[in-house]
Amino acid sequence: MANGAELDLFTITAGLGGGLAIFLFGLEQLSAGLKAVAGEKMKTILARLTSNRFLGMFTGAFVTAIIQSSSVTTVLVVGFISAGLMKLSQSIGIIMGANVGTTITAQIIAFKITHFAMVMVAVGFFMFFFGRGDKFKQYGNMIMGLGLIFLGMNLMSDAMYPLRSYEPFLDLMVSMENPFLGLLVGAAFTALVQSSSATTGIVIALATQGLLSLPGGIALIFGANVGTCVTAMLASIGKPREALRAAVVHVLFNIAGVLLWIGFVDQLAGFVHKIGGNASGTARDIANAHTIFNVANAFIFIWFVTPFAKLVERLVPLESEPSKISTKPKYLDEPLISTPSIALNAVRMEIGELGKHVQRMMQAILPATLTGTNASLDKVADMDSNVDSLHMAILKYVRKIGAQSLGEEDMREVVRLMSAANHIENIGDLIETDLVQIGRRRIEERIHVSPETTRLLKSFHNKVDHSIELALEALINEDVEIAHKVIDMKHTIASDSTAISAFGATRLLAEGENRHHTYSREMETMERLQRIYYFAKRIAKGVIAKADSHELENWDEDDQDHPAVQAQTAE
Repeated sequence: MANGAELDLFTITAGLGGGLAIFLFGLEQLSAGLKAVAGEKMKTILARLTSNRFLGMFTGAFVTAIIQSSSVTTVLVVGFISAGLMKLSQSIGIIMGANVGTTITAQIIAFKITHFAMVMVAVGFFMFFFGRGDKFKQYGNMIMGLGLIFLGMNLMSDAMYPLRSYEPFLDLMVSMENPFLGLLVGAAFTALVQSSSATTGIVIALATQGLLSLPGGIALIFGANVGTCVTAMLASIGKPREALRAAVVHVLFNIAGVLLWIGFVDQLAGFVHKIGGNASGTARDIANAHTIFNVANAFIFIWFVTPFAKLVERLVPLESEPSKISTKPKYLDEPLISTPSIALNAVRMEIGELGKHVQRMMQAILPATLTGTNASLDKVADMDSNVDSLHMAILKYVRKIGAQSLGEEDMREVVRLMSAANHIENIGDLIETDLVQIGRRRIEERIHVSPETTRLLKSFHNKVDHSIELALEALINEDVEIAHKVIDMKHTIASDSTAISAFGATRLLAEGENRHHTYSREMETMERLQRIYYFAKRIAKGVIAKADSHELENWDEDDQDHPAVQAQTAE
């Protein structure tokens, strides 16, 4: 075929496009199954990171091999940095490891087992749709996804078969042996489709049909590594400076790695062909070159983490914190939703931000209630709009997570986290309605709270405020020991409330104006603070319930009988 007269472009394009779609869908199914099966372990490993750079690198490789997206790993790292759970230097090791994790895609699709593709699809389908138990179904999802990957590869390979004798296309593929041209083409295509896996799949399909040489394939793979940086940079738009820093780490590492190797494409091709032998084939050699390139880069640059971190910090300095409190979600990144266990971890951290808004209300409300003006009460009431706004954002995000395929443990975690978010929002409502209203009545009735009563209520308020702080810390860090501290405060809270009630009774019997109004407002303030403590206690119980695998509402007998709990249940 010397010219394109007999070339059926529609058939080739349809076969290539359809095969690529099936390939990427299969990759998504495989990834979904892996996430569902290993998601909890993945989250645990990330949560227990140490400052060891090598541990960070291996962790990044493991997580990305499951997620199949170095961009999602980068987004996840940003959340940990923002939460103060990880330093930039630690994140660099993880991002370097993420590139190693992406090589698993090339290794999987380089296997020549396309004859079993339909069998794997059929077996996986029946396991997923007719199996019992979530894990068994997810294993079926993984097998079906793997079959679809090979089916898509086969379709792409077959679609390209007519190009074996099409001279213009062969000339184009020969030009890919120029490493700089191959690099540009690979980077442009990857940036366009936003998937290095798509580029890898097409490169290996071309190599399978003998349309692409090993040096040309390596150059295109190098380009894919550069092109995938665009995804990370796009993900950082509109995000905090920490997100931009992580994206810049990704970009600098990938570009530096390619620049280091671009002059040695032929030597790398010769090396992988030698270790693979004549029986390995170009497709397998390209996959091996991809792995060697990324693993070698990770082990070379891992020794320069500290200088790397200093360079990025200099290139992207942190801006001074704005004085106005932002109500925009800080951790609810859309790319995380496809990995439910990690997205739920982001929800937990966002609930911590919700708690900070309520804590600000809590710190402002007692002075406003006891001695403040209507203006100061209005200010506290207005703060609840921030709480409501962020609470609604969390609800919407969790709904999107719920649209994914969730396992039983993830489903229970959804319930626990939403209960915690609702408890925090209820505290905000108690402050915004009840305590603000008590303050307004105090102004209308011209009540002056005595210094001794103010002292008692202030001490009580500080303890309740501390219980909220501890409950939030226990929730964010999943710390059962701290959660028990909140529970143990019930005796102190009960004792103080009794003391305030007794002192209020003696004041009621004393002579003076507005004694009954004063007593009512003081007791109402104490009771509302007591109810706030019980919401903090319920948050703590949720943390303990997860650790003990009990139901969320695992109340003590004194909780069930307490009027505050009964009032909330009635609501």
